[in-house]
Amino acid sequence: MRSSTEKYIQTVRGPVQPDLLGLTLPHEHLFTDLRGPQTTGYAQASPEEVAAAMLPYLQAAHNAGVSAIVECSTVGVGRNVTILEHLAQATPIHVIAPTGMYREGFIPEALIRLDVEELAGLWVRDLTEGIEGTRVRAGFIKIAMSDDGPTALERRNLKAAAMASQETGAVIASHTASGAVARREMDILEASGLSLERFIWVHANLEPDRALHLAAARRGAIVEFDAVGAAWQDEEAMLEATMSLIKAGLVEQLLLSHDAGWYQPGNPGGQPESGFRGYTSLLENFLPQLRARGATDSILQQITVSNPARVFAFGQG
Repeated sequence: MRSSTEKYIQTVRGPVQPDLLGLTLPHEHLFTDLRGPQTTGYAQASPEEVAAAMLPYLQAAHNAGVSAIVECSTVGVGRNVTILEHLAQATPIHVIAPTGMYREGFIPEALIRLDVEELAGLWVRDLTEGIEGTRVRAGFIKIAMSDDGPTALERRNLKAAAMASQETGAVIASHTASGAVARREMDILEASGLSLERFIWVHANLEPDRALHLAAARRGAIVEFDAVGAAWQDEEAMLEATMSLIKAGLVEQLLLSHDAGWYQPGNPGGQPESGFRGYTSLLENFLPQLRARGATDSILQQITVSNPARVFAFGQG
């Protein structure tokens, strides 16, 4: 039995020592269904067809130096553990799967009726025993806030996430589009007894006010900019926001990723409406631009290797 003080990363294939995780993309998607849980055929596809579409992108990422990917498609946006397990067996890249659920409007009816304790218990089982009766254990908790949230249902989810995190040590990653919403959810999590060192503000790049990034990081939260390579993202603004945290001495609170992918069931060849987007822009373009602005190799190593290993690790000591 693993010691309670031994740190580990929980991947789809099993536990991995944090110092062996390598360069990690903390927010990506391999298989995502945005059609909603009531859609016929929701979150279903042939694992072989998904692999045929996605393995070239995973191979390109591995060739570029990526060692691990955190898959953020949770319940409500298409989590399919069978497909994730099939992909994880077919690539050398470590895949980390989520428990949790997406924001209001995407939550299956059966989960809406659960109280805080019941929902936390479900997520604890995903994290400690296996997802949906499998032996595949979740490696983190993924939730989401509405743009003007949290709603009452999302407040329940936050409290359940805090409870499950405190019981298991899992980090909470939350889709959050604004600094105002991030501040409200951080208040709820802290009131629930959670250290914000176990909270990732996902999509912080959508908040243009860099002072709010700094304030969240100083509270202990992990600030994630995860639109690297996206056509709609002002890359200059994201570079400046990243350097702002670096210059403020908050490198340990920073994560970078693409929010890229993914196979979309129901579409020809699984191609999403905006087309497939790969997982290499961070290494090929964004990090060199940070280096040109004065970020040292040790800083970039901290952001892409050390920080994800610390943030996604279970265990104490």
